[in-house]
Parts: sequence; C-alpha cells; structure tokens
Amino acid sequence: ISKSHHPRAVEAATKYFLTQAAASALVLFSSMTNAWQTGQWDITQLTHPTSCLILTSALAIKLGLVPFHFWFPEVLQGSPLTTGLLLSTIMKLPPIALLYMTSPSLNPTLLTTLAILSTALGGWMGLNQTQIRKILAFSSISHLGWMVIIIAYSPKLTLLNFYLYAMMTTTVFLTLNTTKTLKLSTLMTAWTKTPPLNAMLLLTLLSLARL
Repeated sequence: ISKSHHPRAVEAATKYFLTQAAASALVLFSSMTNAWQTGQWDITQLTHPTSCLILTSALAIKLGLVPFHFWFPEVLQGSPLTTGLLLSTIMKLPPIALLYMTSPSLNPTLLTTLAILSTALGGWMGLNQTQIRKILAFSSISHLGWMVIIIAYSPKLTLLNFYLYAMMTTTVFLTLNTTKTLKLSTLMTAWTKTPPLNAMLLLTLLSLARL
C-alpha cells in the first residue's frame, strides 16, 4: 500500500495495519478466553458466550462490516487500483474462511444485525461519492452484508457468493486500471478511448449490482 510513498498511501497503510492487528489480537483473545473457561483451544468449537461475541466482533473488524467499516473506504482510497483489487478480493479470503469454519459458534443475533446494517449503509453511503474506489469499497461492504447474513443457514452459498463477487470485482478493477480511471468524471469521458472495454465495464457493473 505504501509503495508510492505518498502521504495518503502511508496513512492508508498505517490504518490497515492497526485495524488488522487489533482484530487479530481479538481473535487470539477470544480463543484464550474460551480456553480459560472450558480448557479447550479449538477455535471452531467455541462454547463460551463472551468468546463467541469477541470472535464475531473481531471477524467483523477484519472484513469491514458496519459499524467497523470506517477503515476500508479510507484504505482503498489511498491505495493504487491493483492494491485495491487485492484488498477487496484476496485479503477478504482469510476472514471469510475463518467465518466459514467458526459459523456454528458465532453469535447469530450480532451477526445478523451487523449484516443488515452493512447491506443498508453500504448502498446508502455509496450514493454521494465521486471517487470510484470509495464507491467500490461501499459496494464491497454491502456485498459482505449479504454473505454474512446467509452464513448461518448455508455456508457454502456464502462461499459461492464470495467467488462470484471476487470475479466481478476483479473485472471492474482491471478495466479501470487499463483505462486509468479514478473518478466518475473521468469515467464519463473514458468511453471514447476504448468503447468495447467500457461496454464490458457497464455490463459488469450491472452484474455487480445484481441486475
């Protein structure tokens, strides 16, 4: 993230590091609390309510679910498009995998509340943006809300949803990177350069919006 040495990039890298370190510490803390209470270190079979609550919050911070979402649009905005692509897709895979493994022992009420808030706020906060990376960040938050809400009922469906989301987001980011587009105003004039690529981008965005 901080490869460009721009103050915005360095700030984004610091925010990303601090957030992820705090979330990782909370994951370890939930495991430790569970071991203290039950004498068992297996994180996939948490039985203590406090541990379940802490682990749910930690994974929400790692994924950037509302109300722990503030770091994600800022980090994405301060990163280049290729780094933004990695942050939106590959870096979401480890927390999703953890969520998938520990889904039976997570707090369902908290998880559902966070998911509903994420889907609502993700769509609502993306409305007033002119920066494409921020719009894609809020799109990611909204999609994660849908993935999290279904994980208690069908974890495999969550993984399928994630793979489809990753595929479409990759297409969008790579197209934007090719046309060197960062703002909506630039996107409006970019169709003159490569009309076929922009037509594909339009279709991908409609697909990403589930139309």
